[in-house]
Amino acid sequence: MVVAAALPLVAEYGAAVTTSQIARAAGIGEATIFRAFKDKDEVLDACVAEAVGTDHVLRELATISLDEPLDVRLTEAAEALRAHMERMGTVVGALHASGRLRPGRGGPDGRDGRDGRGGRDEGRDGRDGAGPPPDARAQSFLALRDGVVELIEPDRDACRLSPEKVATAFLGLLFTRLHTPAPGAEAPLSPEELIAVLLHGSLKHPGSDR
Repeated sequence: MVVAAALPLVAEYGAAVTTSQIARAAGIGEATIFRAFKDKDEVLDACVAEAVGTDHVLRELATISLDEPLDVRLTEAAEALRAHMERMGTVVGALHASGRLRPGRGGPDGRDGRDGRGGRDEGRDGRDGAGPPPDARAQSFLALRDGVVELIEPDRDACRLSPEKVATAFLGLLFTRLHTPAPGAEAPLSPEELIAVLLHGSLKHPGSDR
């Protein structure tokens, strides 16, 4: 409840959000927050973990009906994944902008990769800084891929490639679409265009204008 209430506030205020603001949004007393969290930093850590974690979006993917046509399933998946990536970018970006997270240096605890003496802080596992394990991003990608594979599996026999390869291509196209285009560049593919290219290619069928 606390993290759910805090996420939109962190997206708006970054590290400047106060626990009193979070308590009001959650409809609880401020003291209640500190029964579950040691301090505000711990609340912010939990918000980052929730924003970058895949549990929420995987639950959304699991609710998509397998009775729908494949293109409809993938369109719904694209929308769920877009919302997940936008939320993650907004929360992490707000914390970066307010100085708590520093790209390429500090980890989810907001440290800048240095200890209190000005030296490098290697964390508990001996790695430089306090970021996530090196394979965490790969694990998240695999979890998302597996969620999409389940949506494609009913149409395995209709696909030229395995559902795993189709899902990987789908995520690659989708994540590329979510990048901010350079000035003057073509607008990114809509979800419908992306899925049409994925399922049917970019060449027109003979005798058709599509």
